Amino acid sequence: MCLSIPSKITKIDTETNIATVDTMGVERQASLDLIDQEVRVGDYVLIHIGFAMNKIDEEDALESLKVYGEIIAKMEEEDRQQAILDGDNCLNRA
Repeated sequence: MCLSIPSKITKIDTETNIATVDTMGVERQASLDLIDQEVRVGDYVLIHIGFAMNKIDEEDALESLKVYGEIIAKMEEEDRQQAILDGDNCLNRA
């Protein structure tokens, strides 16, 4: 199962159309090629296999992050980091 964690855009490279995002303290890159909404630094997006797919309202993003934080707090440290990093490897499975 793939869960998309809200990620906050911290930088946008307009030449490559790549955003740098913060996902619960993990910085990563995400392509903006597939998102059909205008996004800016400070916006929250949902990412799937390296592509920003949807912009999410800040209030909803913060509520989701709170719930994820509660789940992660109950995990062992190694499992926490792996769960966040596994988001990069999530493939759409039928």
